[in-house]
Amino acid sequence: MPEVMFAGPDGRLEGRYHHAKQPNAPVALVLHPHPLHGGTMNNRVVHALFERFRDMGFSVLRFNFRGVGRSQGRYDGGIGEISDAAAALDFLQAVNPSASALWVAGYSFGAYVGMQLLMRRPEMGGFVSVSLPASHYDFGFLAPCPCNGLVVHGAEDELVPEGSVRKLVEKLNTQKGIRLDYRVLPGAGHVFTPEQTAKVVDMAEDHVRAALNRSRMPLAAD
Repeated sequence: MPEVMFAGPDGRLEGRYHHAKQPNAPVALVLHPHPLHGGTMNNRVVHALFERFRDMGFSVLRFNFRGVGRSQGRYDGGIGEISDAAAALDFLQAVNPSASALWVAGYSFGAYVGMQLLMRRPEMGGFVSVSLPASHYDFGFLAPCPCNGLVVHGAEDELVPEGSVRKLVEKLNTQKGIRLDYRVLPGAGHVFTPEQTAKVVDMAEDHVRAALNRSRMPLAAD
């Protein structure tokens, strides 16, 4: 996977990018956990999601938010990081102008940034949010939630109580046309073991493949 550097709003951003062979392949952006708590694009869950999207035939990018690794700038309380994610999406779309679908996946803080990005980019087709920090941030901005997606949470999460995420998902699922796929991983905390990470990415693949198949069915009927 080639290393890439692309322009961000506060300097250059460092990433790893895989370009699919299919000219109209779907694309995915994968976002890492909190920069002030050791989050980087090499996080176990982020790396595993990146590889699984690649294996599903996506062009996929993971990158370091500002101030992490070789990315320029410094932490900006989430505001600047949302702008970083938008710049990463710009990069992805520039090199994949005929992409058939656009997905964002995030873990913890990265899931929060990904949901913010959904609201800013109506072309998004789906999302995967792992360990969504529902008890740490106000998700009232998801009104309305722009698309369907997958939410995965650890049943024993010690940082974000599972009930807070379930409550948010149930609230979003009352919106017309929205049906979030909510899956709880038994015995898992906020940080996943290698075995739990494998289960998370299996859930992600199951959801993404089903969503892509549903989107192809109307095309086949035309």
